[in-house]
Amino acid sequence: MEKPILVFQTDFTYKEGAISSMYGVVKSVDRSLEIMDGTHEIPHFDTWSASYRLYQYMRFWPKGTIFVSVVDPGVGTARKACVAKTLDGYYIVTPDNGSLTHIKAFTGIDEIREIDESINRLPITTGTSIFHGRDLFGYCAARLASGIITFEEVGPEYPVKEIIVHDIPEPYLRENFAEGIIEICDPNFGNVWSNIPVDNFLGNGFQYGDFLKVVIRYQGQRIYEGKMPFAKSFGYVKKGDAVAYTNELMKVAVAISMGNFREVHGVDFGHEWTIEFVKEV
Repeated sequence: MEKPILVFQTDFTYKEGAISSMYGVVKSVDRSLEIMDGTHEIPHFDTWSASYRLYQYMRFWPKGTIFVSVVDPGVGTARKACVAKTLDGYYIVTPDNGSLTHIKAFTGIDEIREIDESINRLPITTGTSIFHGRDLFGYCAARLASGIITFEEVGPEYPVKEIIVHDIPEPYLRENFAEGIIEICDPNFGNVWSNIPVDNFLGNGFQYGDFLKVVIRYQGQRIYEGKMPFAKSFGYVKKGDAVAYTNELMKVAVAISMGNFREVHGVDFGHEWTIEFVKEV
């Protein structure tokens, strides 16, 4: 049988040798293991973003893929280090610190085990507690992918209900009106992604071609107000114009065609950032 692919995501960036160290540990366990990158540009210490990015791309990988997600502001403390098995057949090696929020909510976790450090920690690193990405998560993931250990040998099982999660707010919709949070931003193009499913949006009177009033608030304070069309893609408006559209996860989002909405209007994401759409009639 083919060995699982390892996909890594971190908040480490490529500015120093942390990622290379993790990959060296994997190859030292088994040189045949295939390593791929998810992203190493998660905002520092942001476990919500770590969770969201797994939700964004995990389903597009082959079943059995092992994801190593290391955004770990509590490294070396009592927070659990774990391996989660999802209902649809993936594995996630991660600190249990909120980084499993979206997978638990929208994919489902079948079983979770705490990593037994007496067995599944890189032996030569005893004495340091600040680089579990290398010494614990990368090493344990490599042992699991290579077949040296089974999932049951990761460590003791604990209840799925005990997984640490962030709150996921629900959007509110009525006829010709929708309100949600900005759950993430595109860090490259500056597009702003809401948590409003497009199916619910279309089911409440909105349709492509409508003009919308859009209001964005932070902690209740209005940061942006403007009008824009709801279109299927960016090219339906002129360069520099704002547009509401359906993003890759089938949620309603806003952008500036060939521009950066986030930078131009000074908006960001998180539970305190809300976005409101009203159909112009």
